[in-house]
Parts: sequence; C-alpha cells; structure tokens
Amino acid sequence: MKYIVLNKPYEVLTQFTDETGRATLKDFVNIPDIYPVGRLDYDSEGLVLLTDDKALQHRLSDPKFKIEKTYWVQVDGIPSEKAMEELRRGIYIKNIKTSPAKVRLLPDEPQVWERSKPIRFRKNIPTCWVEIKISQGMNRQVRRMTAAVGYPTLRLIRPAIGPLTLAALQPGEYRELTTEEVSTLKGLTAAGTKARTFSGRKRF
Repeated sequence: MKYIVLNKPYEVLTQFTDETGRATLKDFVNIPDIYPVGRLDYDSEGLVLLTDDKALQHRLSDPKFKIEKTYWVQVDGIPSEKAMEELRRGIYIKNIKTSPAKVRLLPDEPQVWERSKPIRFRKNIPTCWVEIKISQGMNRQVRRMTAAVGYPTLRLIRPAIGPLTLAALQPGEYRELTTEEVSTLKGLTAAGTKARTFSGRKRF
C-alpha cells in the first residue's frame, strides 16, 4: 500500500486529469494508482493525503468517523467574538447546519510560504488568521462559513488532517507516511468503527 502526503499548491486541482489544461496532482506526484482522500479546493493550499488503500480512503472521507481537519484561514477584517461563537455553534449553509467547529484567532501570523498570487489587500481593512477545525466536508465549507458571519476568506491553508501535518513540506513537495503514521490513522478509523458497531447494538 502507498500513503503519500502532498502540500498542494494554490490553483491546482485535487485530481489527476483536467480537460481544460489546469494544473493537477499529476504535475507533482508521478505515482500510479493512488487517489486523494477527499478534496481541497482549487484556490486552497495545503495537505492532501493520497493512497491506494481504498478502505482507509473511505473511512477518512466519511464524516461519521469525525476525522478532524485543521485550516488556517486569512479573513477580511477582525472577527468579533459573536462571529466566532456562531462558527463554533454551527451556521446554516443552504438550510443545512454545520456541525460545531473549534475556532480560535491565531495570535501570530503563521510562518507559511508566499502564495503564487498575492491576496488582495484593502488599505483601511485589516486582515487576521483564524484556525478552524471541522470534521465535515461540505463543498467550500470553510469559505462559506466565514462569509456567512461577515468575514470573507482571503487565503485558506490546510496544515493538518487528524494527526498528519505538513511539517517542512513546501508547495508541490510530498513525502511517504511513516509506518507509525499509517498505524495511527488506521487506529483512528478502527476506533470509529468499533464505536459505531457498539452504539448500534440492541440493549436488553
């Protein structure tokens, strides 16, 4: 089995082919028969896990297993405590309420790479970085969440999925997971399977 962590650059599709000629994972990872676990938007950056382990791929993508994904989000403005609480409690996106999220203002700007295209700045409006942790996977969820509370996303980076982190990987770089990392991931999803099985048992 193959297990790869890639730091997906900005404006790269999380797939291996594109009929319109946009950049894809194939431009960075030349390993056959591996597939991404979930998605990361074209205009987002950061950690993408690729594997040929279909069982693990399914479990990590299934929100029922509650594998936490971490995002660093640069937003337009400084969110109020009210907005932060709304994000934590969950908000409605097209009549679907998001699950509660872990949300905090990052005290310092994260030490990350420069983006290939600079974000837009407005002179009179400051920006800040917010850390958001969720286990859902709705389409463009984080961007839609911050927009819903009045603070549009300017830049979005995913530094971690569960216990996996980018560490020192630069955009376009990848590495194989260690044996310990693979075991930890399998342990997380196995624990979720046992919990679901137990909760489904009848009580007499």
